[in-house]
Amino acid sequence: MDGGRTFTRDFGHSALPHLQDFGPDAGRSEAMRFQKALHSLMRPYWRLTRGLTLGAQAIVIDDDERVLLVRHRYQSGWHFPGGGVEWNETVHSALARELAEEAGIRFCEPPRLHGIFAHHAQFPGDHICVFIVRSWRRDDEAPQSLEISERRFFALGELPEDTAKGARRRLAEVFEGRPLDMVW
Repeated sequence: MDGGRTFTRDFGHSALPHLQDFGPDAGRSEAMRFQKALHSLMRPYWRLTRGLTLGAQAIVIDDDERVLLVRHRYQSGWHFPGGGVEWNETVHSALARELAEEAGIRFCEPPRLHGIFAHHAQFPGDHICVFIVRSWRRDDEAPQSLEISERRFFALGELPEDTAKGARRRLAEVFEGRPLDMVW
């Protein structure tokens, strides 16, 4: 999987200069503030029009057994890449779209489903499908994103302190063999 090494070289601990300029709050432009506000305004609409919301996230693992985490502009902490499943979209196609948009990653083989987890703290009907992606490649250039401020691979023993609790639980299930906790 040369793709893992290439991606890591470009986005490992020394991200490209144009990505380093984006800290959690650095350089927040009008467009970014607008996107965050729009997301907040749309959330109640999504709740009213959908009895169930479904997300797809990936544990992307490189050749060195490091995992990809992303930092969003609209929420704090580090998370797995992924996002919501849209109308007329399969979970797999949503995951493929989100990985391409957020990190420039394409599957080489179908991802393996790790589990489906209730994310009721966010919304009583919210669920997240988590997939394991080991065989992947990346596009020549990572996409510019108003949604993602940083993306980086981390060794399991070097996860950022503000890694989401749900992501930490999934990693313990995958890498330490802990039993599945069906709540995010």
